[in-house]
Amino acid sequence: MAKLKHHLALSLIIFLVLAMAGLAQAAETKVLNTTWQAEHETFIPWYAKAQGWDKAEGFDFKLHMFDSGMAQIEALPAKQWVVGGTGGVPMMFGALRHNAYLLAIGNDESVTNAVLVRPDSPILKTKGFNKKFPEVYGSPESVKGKTILCTTISSGHYAMSLWLKSLGLTDKDVTIKNMDPAQCVAAFEKGIGDAVVLWAPQMYNGLKKGWKVASDVKKAGGFVPIVLIGDKEYCDKNPQEVAKFLKIYFKGIDLIRKDGVKLAPEYKKFLGWAGLRMSEEEAKMDLELHPVFTLEEQLKMFDSSKGPSQVQVWQKDLVTFFTQLGKLKPAEGEKLQSGFYITDKFLKMVKK
Repeated sequence: MAKLKHHLALSLIIFLVLAMAGLAQAAETKVLNTTWQAEHETFIPWYAKAQGWDKAEGFDFKLHMFDSGMAQIEALPAKQWVVGGTGGVPMMFGALRHNAYLLAIGNDESVTNAVLVRPDSPILKTKGFNKKFPEVYGSPESVKGKTILCTTISSGHYAMSLWLKSLGLTDKDVTIKNMDPAQCVAAFEKGIGDAVVLWAPQMYNGLKKGWKVASDVKKAGGFVPIVLIGDKEYCDKNPQEVAKFLKIYFKGIDLIRKDGVKLAPEYKKFLGWAGLRMSEEEAKMDLELHPVFTLEEQLKMFDSSKGPSQVQVWQKDLVTFFTQLGKLKPAEGEKLQSGFYITDKFLKMVKK
């Protein structure tokens, strides 16, 4: 009987110790609400959470998923998230409407924002109409008046407008139907529209269906980044937490730079988690088509000591383009041109 009491007492002590340890760990872990889309840049926080990198820095990442960048921005005032990844285009509106910070660069997605057409489209009959853009398909005659499915005010919108501009056209010369990427794929498959604008990984769904790339941001002479965005109030109040978040993200970037396509099996799992199906070969392609930049590289990209930084130049190009399109008022464009929302102060804290 005495032995039984001893064992029971010992078991109770062990239980209490473990329970207290669990409570202590929970107390040390802070939920960090983050915003993402089902695409390349989200692999890093997903992988970080799977590997416990967030816990190691005192966080519990909550990944809030959205269908588009503007949907992400619309959720910011309600504090559904405080940091995360979005496109360079919605970033402008996050800064303009909510003073959001551009904290870092997630990746380069210039090749993976594309205009696709059906294989029998007359648009494919002309290539290099504008000699400056020899890889772009289409002509004013074959494109004017056509219906294009596109997620407006997005990186994809930029891809479409650059394409039209290369042909001497503007948004006003076509009919634009605004849909999220998944809706674009479904509608185009049903025969709706003459062209569809998609970004990866939905772009690959289009390619698998036999649709052809008429243009992408790079082919039409542009550059579009995925950026890491931050709620200004949160970032100003919690700079050390922002630096830790960036530290985790750059750990992922370093891993991608080191292992590249070797990460395809894990990347495929991530896409499955996000509700997307992709073969391992497609996963490898997606990893290859999204260049990422290390902390040291980004510190140089953000350096404005000798004039506008590279990041400021990229964003200024987007601002100019959307101001000319009429999507930004001149006063809004002028405000954004200052680059007031682009900061490297948190990047510098990571380096320390």
